[in-house]
Amino acid sequence: MRVDYSPEALDPGSFYRLLTAVIVPRPIAWVSTLTADGETANLAPHSFFTVASTDPPVVQFTSVGRKDSLRNVEESGEFVVNFAPEPLFEQINATATDFPRKEGEFDAVGVEREPSLRVKPPRVAASPVALECTLHATLGLGNCTVVFGRVVHAVVSEDVLVDGHPEIGLLRPLSRLGRNEWGTVGEVHDLARVPYRDWTGTTDTTGTTGTGVDGGQS
Repeated sequence: MRVDYSPEALDPGSFYRLLTAVIVPRPIAWVSTLTADGETANLAPHSFFTVASTDPPVVQFTSVGRKDSLRNVEESGEFVVNFAPEPLFEQINATATDFPRKEGEFDAVGVEREPSLRVKPPRVAASPVALECTLHATLGLGNCTVVFGRVVHAVVSEDVLVDGHPEIGLLRPLSRLGRNEWGTVGEVHDLARVPYRDWTGTTDTTGTTGTGVDGGQS
């Protein structure tokens, strides 16, 4: 048996809670921005976040409603996506507090900042990864706005690199789940994709199974 849920039959808040409980885990963009006058540095976690394009490199996050992050990006055209690691769990959660726009989360929560290289908003000094972005476009969808940012610079701490590659066990990313739940990295499985030429085996005249000369189906 399954339970049916209709968006038309539920209030938006109830369906929102359903979506966030089943679309899991969600990576967190810890977004830092500056007000237009450059006086206030804001910092907030956004869990509707992913890659939008690889060439050019574009990331996206969604603002549910008109949050300070969205207003600042619209006005300044820049933002930084800071990686959200497990050791900074409490600070990340604290920056989700609805502080007034002129009360920056960096100062209110006590998050140390560092200058960015290509954009004006600061980076989180203790975050192992930062993606500096310029605004590519925004897209309004219902009560939300999707923000697309072109990555103009990336920085990764040497402490999380193994043979030049970011190592998941060292990154220790946080993710958002349903309700007030957060996720951490558990068991990690390493499994390569199967090329199509290796997918379908063929039987040769000796009765053994092979893939044919070109690796495809004979």
